[in-house]
Amino acid sequence: MKSFSKNWISLVLLTTKILFSQGFKIETDQGTQYVTDERVCNGRYWTEEEGKTKLEEFSNLWDTAQSWGKRAKAIRENLLAGMQWDKISIYDGKIKVIKHSKKTMDGYTVENIALESFPGFYVTGNLYRPLQKQKQYAAILSPHGHLDDKRLKEDVQYRSAYLASKGAIVFAYDMVGFGENHQIRHKMPISLLLQTWNSKRVLDYLLSLPEVDTQRIGMTGGSGGGTQTFILTAIDQRIKVSVPVVQVSAHFFGGCACESGMPVHKTANLQTNNVEIAALAAPRPMLLVSNGDDWTRNTPKVEFPYIQKVYQVMGKSNSVENIHLPNEKHDYGYSKRIAAYAFLSKHLKLDLDKTTKENNFEEDFIKILSPDQLRVFSPEKPRPDNAFKNEYEVLKFLQFPTEEVPYVYYKN
Repeated sequence: MKSFSKNWISLVLLTTKILFSQGFKIETDQGTQYVTDERVCNGRYWTEEEGKTKLEEFSNLWDTAQSWGKRAKAIRENLLAGMQWDKISIYDGKIKVIKHSKKTMDGYTVENIALESFPGFYVTGNLYRPLQKQKQYAAILSPHGHLDDKRLKEDVQYRSAYLASKGAIVFAYDMVGFGENHQIRHKMPISLLLQTWNSKRVLDYLLSLPEVDTQRIGMTGGSGGGTQTFILTAIDQRIKVSVPVVQVSAHFFGGCACESGMPVHKTANLQTNNVEIAALAAPRPMLLVSNGDDWTRNTPKVEFPYIQKVYQVMGKSNSVENIHLPNEKHDYGYSKRIAAYAFLSKHLKLDLDKTTKENNFEEDFIKILSPDQLRVFSPEKPRPDNAFKNEYEVLKFLQFPTEEVPYVYYKN
């Protein structure tokens, strides 16, 4: 118990120091201290009207492919700097892979897989592979949004299995702090960094497979998985096709530390938002999927025209699309999945059989597996001995500053 208390106190002190090192300030609300940062744009940072006005202002800053390229470079550089990418990118290299429990299904297989993202830290998931033999396959990253064990739920299984049955190798993986990726809590100060790095390492792994076609790499996720999709696509040109679902908004910056808990949208010399970060995908094909019940309700009139302008100046206006479902809610349900299936099949050159060509995307051949069938680690197959036990160990390994500072709460 004393050891636990000591580690917890150390974690609080270290977390606070990290926040201060990123420019956070202490504020007081009825006697409770918490930390804020003027550079962090979190949640509904602007009203819908403010978001629209800001996009109009951004639009006046560029009007050619060259001037957009200059702004895009500044946005990308700030994204990497705000995440403190340099602290983790030194661990790029060969990936340790744990893989087992292969299951043969109708047209595809499923394996339980974990990658050592950096020494002692593991990203957990499932690898879906086509049974259909090909010389080379497309590959798709399939991150998910905010729900515990989301990777093990039906919608992630459906889209992963369907796309695998059509000829793609699909890697569905956990958010940090969710599912089996519980070496840290989800809402820690650097979860955006860790989550993006995990996605990058999943991409590295897929590209290491000799049977993967490096020019046919896609990524899609809904909600927080949509954020992961447009962020990795923004910083990594190896993603060739992207489908962020129900997340790209002019006024909403993501409501979680894993999306907007670090200063990636604002500096003394730059203000941007997720629309511009998503636009960094250009000229690569991208589909925005939006609905009428969340922060993407204005996409056809606000967010999509801005991104469309980026693609137009780059001569690729036909490479970006928007599917808007005004009567639907915030999810990655069937109607959103079939839109993604059509777009990914077209641009990744997946198996376009008669059923797909007729836009009749049946999923009834897919058997939903139980969580126990999909988990990587268990008492019989434990996490490796070198795995970090808590986020304090993770932060210390990544050499974040460790000087003691006063106790504060982090308000997300």
